[in-house]
Amino acid sequence: MSFNLAQKLVRCTGIATVLASTILVASCQVRPLYSESSGVTEKLSSVGFSEATSRVEQEVRNRLIFLASRGAGEPDNPQYEVEINAHSDVINTLLVESSDTSRAGRATVSVDYTLKATKDGHVIKAGNRYATALVDFPRQEFAKARAIRDAEDRAAREAAEFVAADLAAALGR
Repeated sequence: MSFNLAQKLVRCTGIATVLASTILVASCQVRPLYSESSGVTEKLSSVGFSEATSRVEQEVRNRLIFLASRGAGEPDNPQYEVEINAHSDVINTLLVESSDTSRAGRATVSVDYTLKATKDGHVIKAGNRYATALVDFPRQEFAKARAIRDAEDRAAREAAEFVAADLAAALGR
């Protein structure tokens, strides 16, 4: 008799677990970041960006404009404004001890951003994103300067991708 009771108890526990899991999964509202129903695409296309003050900041700004508008450019009357502040740091990583020169490094671009509604200045989202690109330093100075610039550009584009994802998530809520 007690064996039957144990079987029934195990069966009821299993059914309760399946039902609880089903309810939990049904309560999740996972949807694509750029879904049509959330209107994120339209909201992103109505975002304006602050003017750049440096070459790296201009690279970040250009990429953000492209990502937000899907290549259409900035809107004339934006509903949202993003203030961006980007800077770059280049660090030597592989030092040749005999010549006291570096053969490789890292370029890190950090972007501080604030998303505001233009009608009332309400801050919707603020944050910081960064990206790092590795760089090899050639012996020629011009080639080294160009390699650093290319690494900064790669890091700036990647950091802009992170910021764009944050903006889409904030506007999709």
